[in-house]
Amino acid sequence: MDGGLAKLSRFLQTDLRGLAVPEGQQFRDLIRRVRDRDSDAARELVERYESAIRRVIRIRLRDAGMRRLLDSTDICQSVMASFFIRTALGQYEVDTPQQLLNLLTAIARNKLANQANRLRAKRRDIRRETGAEDQTPQVADDASDPSEQASARELLEKVRGRLDPRELYLAEQRSLGRGWQELADELGGTDVALRKKLTRALNRVMADLGLGDEGDD
Repeated sequence: MDGGLAKLSRFLQTDLRGLAVPEGQQFRDLIRRVRDRDSDAARELVERYESAIRRVIRIRLRDAGMRRLLDSTDICQSVMASFFIRTALGQYEVDTPQQLLNLLTAIARNKLANQANRLRAKRRDIRRETGAEDQTPQVADDASDPSEQASARELLEKVRGRLDPRELYLAEQRSLGRGWQELADELGGTDVALRKKLTRALNRVMADLGLGDEGDD
């Protein structure tokens, strides 16, 4: 394990011990309320996990050019927005605080990788056009802060509006608490195939909206 990943592991362990997270049924109730689009539950979850995710992001922002362009707070807001939307539409299931923290960390890692790739592509484009050896675009990626585009609730409605009828039905049934196997028995196919179908649909729509979620599954 390299130095950066070792620090990341230590931070995760430390932050989880330091968080006054609810256990057992209380935690599951919190996630259920998030799935039910309860704004108070969403606020509570952000308060508990935002600082830990921001530290994870800062650890992974090693490149000085990336640090100038990508703000840890913006990325964290984007991570949380993705989690809330995907949870409300039935993709994510978490049963413990550790699972949630691991999931949020994975989303953050994917978002950083996606945005880093975009910024590197912009640099290459600038070099081709200007002949400069090292040019860094001076504007951050438009998707770095979805809270500036719309509230999480508005984003959720935009995502729902871009799903086709079958995808929307699957998402809504999942948000009502129906299991994958139950839905597979009704709709045909396997539970695994339905999981992949919903994940691909949300990846497509979130990417179309500029949220940079191509790898959030």
